[in-house]
Amino acid sequence: MVQSILSAVMKDETDPKLRCIVLTAEGNVFSGGHNLKHLAINDGRAVFEHFNVLMQKIIESPVPVIASVDGLAAAAGCQLVAQCDIAICTETSSFSTPGANFGVFCSTPGVALVRNVPRKLAAYMLFTGCPITAEVAQKHGLVSHVLKNHDELEREINRIIDTIKAKSRSVVELGKRFLYKQLDMELKMAYR
Repeated sequence: MVQSILSAVMKDETDPKLRCIVLTAEGNVFSGGHNLKHLAINDGRAVFEHFNVLMQKIIESPVPVIASVDGLAAAAGCQLVAQCDIAICTETSSFSTPGANFGVFCSTPGVALVRNVPRKLAAYMLFTGCPITAEVAQKHGLVSHVLKNHDELEREINRIIDTIKAKSRSVVELGKRFLYKQLDMELKMAYR
């Protein structure tokens, strides 16, 4: 699945008609994260390397990447939401980094999480594995907006897409580069 998403994100990044990318899922799970059994059987490093490439490509994408969440986003799924430029979800969505519950610390998801939410909330999520609600996720900056249900979510995503499409792609691309440059500067200042 990671390879499939990566291919989709990279597929048309030079196409001037591409204006934004929306990541969504069917059903009540946006993403449960990595399959721990799969990681134990296969080379987990290779899986994480592919996922890290995906995270970097989301940053490097010239267009906004939007997470449309209607359900659970756990571990790497929560990281995916945190990495997107915009995240919209339903009231019934929840977000967690439950690795500690399974004897694995969610260090990689923790990086994206700490860039989006205050340290105390990140610590709570990472150390306890307990999920947070959509309301808490919005209050602390993990998601941009919370909608009542799936229908409202779809309407809002379409409204956002139409709004972005009405703007100059080059201006949006410049703005995206500016945002990430500012984030890099803030992180460097925070860790001096």
